[in-house]
Amino acid sequence: MKKLLFPLILLLLGAEASAQQDFFALTGKDTPSIIFNDFRAINTTSGISGETIFTADSSVKIFSQSRNGSVTEDKNSYNHAQSATMAALAYDSSGNNLIYMPMFSSNVYILNTKTKEITLVENNVTRVTSCDINSHITRMATGYDGNIYAINNAGTQFLQISKKNNQYSVVDLGIIKDDTSNGKNSFTTIETGFGGDMVADADNNFYVFSTSGNVFKIVKKELRAQFIGKISGLPENYSVNGSAVNSKGEVVIASAKGAPLYAVDLKTLAAKQLPGDLNLHIYDLASKYFANDKSVTANTGTHLEIYPTKVDEQFITVDGTDKSIKGNLTLNVFDMSGKNVMKYSLTAKDGALYQKIYLNNLVNGAYIVNITEDSGKILLNKKIIITK
Repeated sequence: MKKLLFPLILLLLGAEASAQQDFFALTGKDTPSIIFNDFRAINTTSGISGETIFTADSSVKIFSQSRNGSVTEDKNSYNHAQSATMAALAYDSSGNNLIYMPMFSSNVYILNTKTKEITLVENNVTRVTSCDINSHITRMATGYDGNIYAINNAGTQFLQISKKNNQYSVVDLGIIKDDTSNGKNSFTTIETGFGGDMVADADNNFYVFSTSGNVFKIVKKELRAQFIGKISGLPENYSVNGSAVNSKGEVVIASAKGAPLYAVDLKTLAAKQLPGDLNLHIYDLASKYFANDKSVTANTGTHLEIYPTKVDEQFITVDGTDKSIKGNLTLNVFDMSGKNVMKYSLTAKDGALYQKIYLNNLVNGAYIVNITEDSGKILLNKKIIITK
């Protein structure tokens, strides 16, 4: 009996560790100014800090994509992987990578959370100067299409960071302008729209949470920022510096001032304090979740996920850690015409399911992944995009 229990315990512990390792914080030292301290995992349900992934003092191995080799950076400059001035972080679940940019630099860094190796992407697209606070990159998130997006303080650069054939490229999508309805709540001014962080939704729109607590919806196709309201329920002078979506679909916000974490309902913008008393100085948050994502099945109460959304390594991961997940399940993949192009059997044991599904025979394009119980009850529908 013990031989059977031991692997099961390891599986459950692994699932719990996985749940804790999909929400990350960029933290700073306890000082009035911005000084980078570390990247760490956070369990937002319990308010417990997890593994420290990378610190200001970590030894680093940096591979330059453009120079195709290892490099040693000048740590007296703003252009290095452990720069003190950092406030932009995103998580790419397809490669377990943290993507970040120093505020005063055009460099993009990709940190492998497993090996701790860093890829440096140097680009001449980003126009950042240390003396121009409007140019500093302070908001970053993974889009539903699998690309990474970043915006500077003034919205004059909307960057898309993409990976193809294991090479990263940076494109400037243009200038984000205020919606005509914004009035005095402008996205482009320091008092109302400055700094903060952003999250993406399942329609590949973005929500910027400014330092002041104002929230703007960014329509990517139109390069337009629409003011949708101000967060309520926060303490006076709470500075909103980090935001990311948790597994419940709530936006979690954090402050650089060492304040508690809050969950924000995106529909009402009402905030509620989360458990825990970490009071970390958080400059940015990152996760693999998206706002308004129906794939986290609130209708069934079952926590079941498929990731990544953008599939460039020929497989997806099915991950569930809920006691209501039982027995035999069926995974179907449909193309956009509704044709079933793949079928796969899954087995959940004691509420734990973690399985990689290879999609070798599917051509590039969009698909719907569907998971059902034996009874035919649908547990999850998820759109993925294959870009092999």
